Amino acid sequence: MGADPNMTETSPSNVLASKEPGSMSKLLMKNRAAMGTLGVFCIMMLIFFIANPVVFSTWAIYKSVLISLPIVLFLVVPLVFVVVAGEIDLSFPSTMAFSAWIFALAVTAGVPPFIAMLAGVIMGLIVGVMVGAIVVYGGLSSLVATLGLNFLIRGFILIMSEGKSLSLLELRGTFMHKFFASEMLGIPSQMYWAAVFVFVSVMLFNYHRFGAHTRFVGDNPDSAAQMGVNVKKTRVATFAFVGVGAALAGIFSTMINFTWWPTSGDGFLLPGLAAVFVGGTPTWGGIGTITGGALGAVIVSFIQTGIVASGLSGFYVQFFNGLIILLSLIGHRWNQIRYR
Repeated sequence: MGADPNMTETSPSNVLASKEPGSMSKLLMKNRAAMGTLGVFCIMMLIFFIANPVVFSTWAIYKSVLISLPIVLFLVVPLVFVVVAGEIDLSFPSTMAFSAWIFALAVTAGVPPFIAMLAGVIMGLIVGVMVGAIVVYGGLSSLVATLGLNFLIRGFILIMSEGKSLSLLELRGTFMHKFFASEMLGIPSQMYWAAVFVFVSVMLFNYHRFGAHTRFVGDNPDSAAQMGVNVKKTRVATFAFVGVGAALAGIFSTMINFTWWPTSGDGFLLPGLAAVFVGGTPTWGGIGTITGGALGAVIVSFIQTGIVASGLSGFYVQFFNGLIILLSLIGHRWNQIRYR
């Protein structure tokens, strides 16, 4: 029998092509964790706006959050790398304080601020490498080891500083302060630097060998080693990145407040970790999202301000922190396929 000329040839490749999702669907699927976090943020802000439309229709409330949001971003984004690698770092609050302490000591000693900042970042890198080396090459549990190192470093800071803060009023009016922590186009300058940091981190995670190796190691370290990935070096590198981010957070916090406190960073331990998981990075390693982590940092930063501005007392902050974390994790659990 002859073929019907009106019939279109159907091959297996054509069938598969017809079933492939469009580019927009692919984009949404690829970023479903970040989109879920964005949805949580939009719902939260809508609730806040309904509770107090007068406050949340003015720029002042958002500007107040943007002043401190960069500090959380500097901490959260590198933590995503560590969690994706299958580890956890609880020492970053002390690393933040220690690096900022080096920066403050250098400034008060008359060192040019830019060189003092470089010294603080290098110290954060060194501490991060040391933490990673102790965990990885010592074969220790990162959860327990970094918790112990957090107390150890904090204790050292308190002993050496005798619990005294350092005032850095000499930074006021300097070019460095105007460059890093003043205001540009009505937005705090530190937000621009945090945005650059997030962008670079996204490039590293999605398009650089470091990000690929981090995902391989977190997914299956044995397979990663067989592929030629230096598993131990990659894990240490993620801890080192956390050290750099913690150093930047501590230095920017010191510049914003013109003061270094020996307890600096203590209040960021749980919010920082919460932002990582709220952002859609699961606890089992191998997958994660930098964009989602950044959105998680935004959510965590807005919770306290939003609750108080809505007319509730500060006693509700911890309750809503826990509620947002649990709801976000449940949502991501339903939304994500667990890859191993």
